[in-house]
Amino acid sequence: MDRMRWYDAARDLFLGVACAGCEAPGRPLCRGCAGALPRGGRVCWPTPPPAGLVLPMAAADYDGVVKTLLNAHKERGVLALASPLGAVLATVVADLLLTVPAPSGQESAGHGGRVLLVPVPSRRRVVRARGHDPLLRISRVAATALRASGIRATVCPLLLGCGVVADQAGLTATDRATNLAGTMRCRALRARPAGARLVVVDDVVTTGATAREAQRALEQAGLSVAGIAAIAATRRRLGPGRGTCGTSLPQAGRSG
Repeated sequence: MDRMRWYDAARDLFLGVACAGCEAPGRPLCRGCAGALPRGGRVCWPTPPPAGLVLPMAAADYDGVVKTLLNAHKERGVLALASPLGAVLATVVADLLLTVPAPSGQESAGHGGRVLLVPVPSRRRVVRARGHDPLLRISRVAATALRASGIRATVCPLLLGCGVVADQAGLTATDRATNLAGTMRCRALRARPAGARLVVVDDVVTTGATAREAQRALEQAGLSVAGIAAIAATRRRLGPGRGTCGTSLPQAGRSG
């Protein structure tokens, strides 16, 4: 056992720290699992897609180590996982910006244009119960990573939750859309983000209803949304023997 593995084992013994991906002792995420994380965005249209939804992209299916890390960060408060998850989200945003052309007369993200990451809002009671806002934390890491790559990204929490949202577990795509309709609003704007491209960011795209509601609230405030960027997307089954659909995620943008 090399010195690093001895160090990791000692940390696990005294601090109880283990990799969220494989349970190896010593770190919240071991080097092997970190190296296996996906990079880059792939198109992830839900089936059926909500009418009018802008292009959604994600790094991977909501499965395996990605699912494990997202849940560990969100539900168990393993805050150190925000760093690798934010790095993954940054690559999705970068590929989305490459895939969706900038509007005429607007600078592209790679040539000095501004990018605003707008997280899907978390309910206040949920944030209080968890003790942190997982998506906001991940989004800030993603913005930092994007700036390091030359993209002028800023997190802009423009959206607020409003109204009552029932538990969405087990709801159909249509029921989710109905459940979420009118449950988000845009904060009052002191000034329009002129020349900036807005990207709605989320952890997981499922039916697309949440992303579509976020898009609706921003558009109702007169803002244009370039696309949806998420870390993962669910694979929705059509039925026995009919395989999967919607989030098979064909590669788009750069490879990796």
